[in-house]
Amino acid sequence: MEARILQSSPSSCCFSSGSINRHRFSSIISPSPNPLSVSFPQKTRTTRVLSMSKKDDNTESLSYKGSGVDIDAGTELVRRIAKMAPGIGGFGGLFPLGDSYLVAGTDGVGTKLKLAFETGIHHTIGIDLVAMSVNDIVTSGAKPLFFLDYFATSRLDVGLAEKVIKGIVDGCGQSDCALLGGETAEMPDFYAEGEYDLSGFAVGIVKKDSVINGKNIVAGDVLIGLPSSGVHSNGFSLVRKVVARSGLSLKDELPGGSTTLGEALMAPTTIYVKQVLDIISRGGVKGIAHITGGGFTDNIPRVFPDGLGAVIHTDAWELPPLFKWIQQSGRIEDSEMRRTFNLGIGMVLVVSPEAASRILGEAKNGDYVAYRIGEVVDGEGVTYH
Repeated sequence: MEARILQSSPSSCCFSSGSINRHRFSSIISPSPNPLSVSFPQKTRTTRVLSMSKKDDNTESLSYKGSGVDIDAGTELVRRIAKMAPGIGGFGGLFPLGDSYLVAGTDGVGTKLKLAFETGIHHTIGIDLVAMSVNDIVTSGAKPLFFLDYFATSRLDVGLAEKVIKGIVDGCGQSDCALLGGETAEMPDFYAEGEYDLSGFAVGIVKKDSVINGKNIVAGDVLIGLPSSGVHSNGFSLVRKVVARSGLSLKDELPGGSTTLGEALMAPTTIYVKQVLDIISRGGVKGIAHITGGGFTDNIPRVFPDGLGAVIHTDAWELPPLFKWIQQSGRIEDSEMRRTFNLGIGMVLVVSPEAASRILGEAKNGDYVAYRIGEVVDGEGVTYH
């Protein structure tokens, strides 16, 4: 084992702007024996889905569970852990510090690493690693402070490791946080030759009176979607099954796209930190959901108070060619797509109607891209129209 610790001056810690199916284990933790109240409750929802497409032959429909990933099992584990550590279930864990909260998140890249090995694209996988954690902690309004990584392999290839860590540095730059250090582990015979594993840990900060926790969300609030760059870092166990069934090579052109299939799948996860913090600073943001494992169906309700649900308008944005290809090639049911992938929307903001008008106006002016994808309604679960 070899630890990489970087000495950072105060100025380098910028204050400006799966795992089990990517289910987050998070809580507000108190230094005292009694934990504080839960900030982001995890609830079981009933979901009604309206079909967007139908299977047109008898080919077996692929699923995430059939690919080896059981979202329901992950949810059950979260439920059991919550009995031992009350407060589990949000996107980031909050720790009180004076008039602020430190907000922490941890994650990996999942089996997207398998495609990195196959394509030889290693210089962006570190961006994915940073993104999965900083996008989680920004959902509470936290500004990322620092990041640490863990890189493990059977035999250290210095050149390859340098590419991976360069991506981590780039990701930290995109999120205005310091790469504080990391761990490099050589574990002979544990990993296959030429393969490696990654995990990362991010810490941010938010004032207690500015934390975003969804408690003020009401029926009539608007859902604003921010576009993704692709599949991001979730659902790749299913994606790889689809690729195998399709008969396409990762070097083949993506049907309907402008890149190879491999390049489209390896597009690095969008880091939303600067954009989201800028939108938050203008007011009206009540809740934020990072669309990871569990897709729209499981992640959006996580920020709602009891008794509220969402209506999603599936015609509010164009489904990207990559997701069309995944669904068609895998004969994947709509409900499965919505519970596994981000479908082109990587972050959802729950905002007041007034804030929605401002955000969409700025998007129309070309400041960024955003879509009004739905609204909050009485009832529970997610309905698709």
